[in-house]
Formats: sequence, C-alpha cells, structure tokens
Amino acid sequence: MKIKEIIVVEGKDDTTAIKRAVDADTIETNGSAVSLETIEKIKLAQQKRGVIIFTDPDFPGQKIRQTIQEHVPDCKHAFIPKEEALHKRGKGVGVEHATPDTIRKALKDAQLMNSTAVEQITQEDLILAGLIGGPGSKERRELLGKILKIGYTNGKQLHKRLMMFDISREDFSNAIKEIYQEEQNG
Repeated sequence: MKIKEIIVVEGKDDTTAIKRAVDADTIETNGSAVSLETIEKIKLAQQKRGVIIFTDPDFPGQKIRQTIQEHVPDCKHAFIPKEEALHKRGKGVGVEHATPDTIRKALKDAQLMNSTAVEQITQEDLILAGLIGGPGSKERRELLGKILKIGYTNGKQLHKRLMMFDISREDFSNAIKEIYQEEQNG
C-alpha cells in the first residue's frame, strides 16, 4: 500500500513501524518540543503532497498533534486506540508497538475522513448524549473516539475534536446510537 501523503511521526521507531506496514515517507518530530525547522518541513510537505499526522495515543502525542495543527491546518489525522499501541510487556504506548494491520487501517481511515461539515454539533448535544458531565461519560467518549476514528479526548476537548474533523451531525448521531446499543447489549 503506497501512501501519497507524508506521515508525521514522533521518532525513528515509529518510522520503522510505518515502513513495515506501508510504502510511505515520514517526517519525525523527535519529541514533543516540535522545532520551527520541523514545522517548516511539515508546511512544505502539506503544500506538495499533503500530511497525515500519526502520533502516539498519549498526552505527548496529543500535544504534538495540536502544535502541528496550529501551524499547519488541514492536515489529515490517523489514530490508533491505546490498547492497540501497547508494548507487549507493558513498557509504554506508541505507534511503534502497533501491528502493520492496525497501522494500515488507521492510515486508510485518515485518507477517507469526511471533509465537509454540515450542521455543527453543539455542547448541548454532547451533554444530552451523555458524553460529558455524567456517569459513564468517559467510557462513552472512548467508544465515540473509536467509532468515529478521532481518538480519545477529555470532555473539554471533545467538541473541538469533533469540529476539527468536520464530523457531521448524522455521523455523530449514528455513533451515539451505536454506543447506546452496545451499552444495552453489554
């Protein structure tokens, strides 16, 4: 599988894992303090070929993602669930621990991400759906992140993430139905 876009990862081990899974070029941030030089490379990559940000499903990975998004808007985003990025012996979490199949799926999902927003989702929608401010809301947000392929976020950041990915009201509603169906069956 050849990836047209340049994939932004955190380090050399992530690049190795990506190259095991797909034929792609990467830019490494080398940690959460993303340099201006790296930002400039990412800007050029976005202009020439497009960019997919693929960072670890943890706090530093989220910080890198946000930093890049601030400087280089309109990048695509690939996410893997935390449980699919765990080291076999529990020594950390990262893209480098994901299987090639998990990496390919995340990249495919990033390329298919809907880019046209219709009616926006409101803060009130999140409360009514039980995603913030109530019992079980964290678990529902985790499930929502998996279903919509936008990764996990806390209650404060959820609305921003839904807007960042132009999640339609229809996709949001379908995901909420799926969550409640799973709760009833669970």
